[in-house]
Amino acid sequence: MSRTNTVVARASHASVVIDYDTGMTELRPTSDAVTALGASVVDLPDAVMTWGTVEQSADLPAPAPVPMRWRVIAVPVVLATATTWAVGRRRNRFARLVRLACSGRDLPPATTSQARYAVRAVRWAAQLLPMRWACLEDSTAAALMLTVARRRAEWRHGVALDPVRLHAWIADADGTPVEEPADTTLYHPTYTPDGPGPARTTRKVRP
Repeated sequence: MSRTNTVVARASHASVVIDYDTGMTELRPTSDAVTALGASVVDLPDAVMTWGTVEQSADLPAPAPVPMRWRVIAVPVVLATATTWAVGRRRNRFARLVRLACSGRDLPPATTSQARYAVRAVRWAAQLLPMRWACLEDSTAAALMLTVARRRAEWRHGVALDPVRLHAWIADADGTPVEEPADTTLYHPTYTPDGPGPARTTRKVRP
């Protein structure tokens, strides 16, 4: 596994190693995972283990109105994201979407309203796509939409434990997930527009 773009999400009992160049994920004993040279380390808070017996919500917030101009932009953005996913080597698919999601990192931060409109518009436009469309594609398209609007998207990819699972989402400037189920707060960011590692405070960029 490559170490140049790798994160070790470390807990006391086990660690999750995520390679953002290939999308490969490994569960390892913590004593072994920390030997991944060159990897960024994110310390996860310890949780009481329930061995997956606690139910997790899969419900997204109910659809809300989206201004027409956002819907118009969402259609080509969703198609561009789908094209990025489909074209190129399969093993590089994950890395391509990560780069796309972080493409607007140097732009002025989006407002919470702009982030909400982007997420809602993307979900509206993606409904009829004949392909896999999950959280990674969804959040990447929303981030790209904000980039088109000349705003920085606080894209997040992270991990939760018990059971181990990954998720990608858009956050507001304070780090709160946008248009996500309440239990998205169980995920700890391991990658942001600033790169692998713990989430940083949003940079204030002059428009």
